[in-house]
Amino acid sequence: MRLLHTSDWHLGHLLRGEVARDHEHAAFLRWLLGTCVREAADVLVITGDVFDSATPTAASERAWFEFLAAARRARPAMEIVAIAGNHDSPARLGAASSLLRELAVHVVGALPREGGGLDLDRVLIPVAGGGGLVAAVPFLRPADLPDAPNALEAVYEEVLAGARARRRADQALIVTGHLYVAGADTQYLSERRVSIGGQESASLRMFPLEIDYVALGHIHRAQRVGRDAIRYAGAPIALSLDEASYAHQIVAVDFEAGRVAKIRSLPIPRAVDIVRVPRRGAAPLHEILAELDLLPALRSAPDSPSRPYLEVVVALDAPQPRLRAVIEAALDGKHARLVSLHVEATGDRAALGDRIAAGSGIRRLAELDPRDVFLQLWARDHAAAPEPAVLAAFDQLLATARGDCEDPA
Repeated sequence: MRLLHTSDWHLGHLLRGEVARDHEHAAFLRWLLGTCVREAADVLVITGDVFDSATPTAASERAWFEFLAAARRARPAMEIVAIAGNHDSPARLGAASSLLRELAVHVVGALPREGGGLDLDRVLIPVAGGGGLVAAVPFLRPADLPDAPNALEAVYEEVLAGARARRRADQALIVTGHLYVAGADTQYLSERRVSIGGQESASLRMFPLEIDYVALGHIHRAQRVGRDAIRYAGAPIALSLDEASYAHQIVAVDFEAGRVAKIRSLPIPRAVDIVRVPRRGAAPLHEILAELDLLPALRSAPDSPSRPYLEVVVALDAPQPRLRAVIEAALDGKHARLVSLHVEATGDRAALGDRIAAGSGIRRLAELDPRDVFLQLWARDHAAAPEPAVLAAFDQLLATARGDCEDPA
């Protein structure tokens, strides 16, 4: 039996809340479909966050259903198991589950219960002609959890007890989860911790050695945790600019006689590159402009979705009011699109109160000299001293303000 594990598609995601990713997701889904065929996959497991939002767009849902239909046509014998993640709506994702089961697509949105206990017929899914048994545990919300200490572990213990009663000796046991497992390497910009039953992390002891493969979702960096058979597949595209260095992949797992024989990482081609200028840290404006001048010339339509995303981080020692216009002018005719322009201050960043009060004996606001406060604030953010014209403008503003305050009219 060959199983492919993928996760955290986040269909409908907008980079920095404004740049649509439809082109990248379409490229990934085409690649995934081809990979299922080339690898002759028996099972495809998707471990949550199919959508980026609990209310996905019509285009996102269309991409999901079109993929399922295409997979059915291209690989009729392949079964698909998908669970909901914390971004998904369990009801929305699982709305068509009864119909999809007829197409060998098993979707578990919320943890199914019946008569006070788990509906094991829907949680424990035999796949590949009985060669595997998938315990499809989705992201667990408060309604899924029992009123008991260590509720998260209690759910998995109940699932494993049911699996033990049904599993054959030669049957591979695959357990899913959408959660943060203690020890996972993660960045928290786009992978916020989520509490499940009051726990922010799950212990590895929830996944004993009797489980042949643990398919995890939620963490965007692909990795193993604890042992080789506990894996996050990771997200297929960079969901934030700081994920540009992630090695995006899916996981291929081969089983023989019900045990794991081989685990491979299958790298996902990147449809859109992410470029950062400078590569690390921040740089002065003249260095930034020199690097932008070296970028390749435009080789596609200006509105092409394949143009690389560009992040620019400038270190300014004095204000530059027209900074964005200067950067955009430098990018004219270049094969990149600016999605993030960030300015790093070059001052000493000392707290204003500490700077002014240190050794001065000043205790009251009325004792502060406005011009000194201005200079201290300037030094906090900028390495260079203000130009004479800036000081003259401040002095004029201060004189006007004082004149207004002293004018009885």
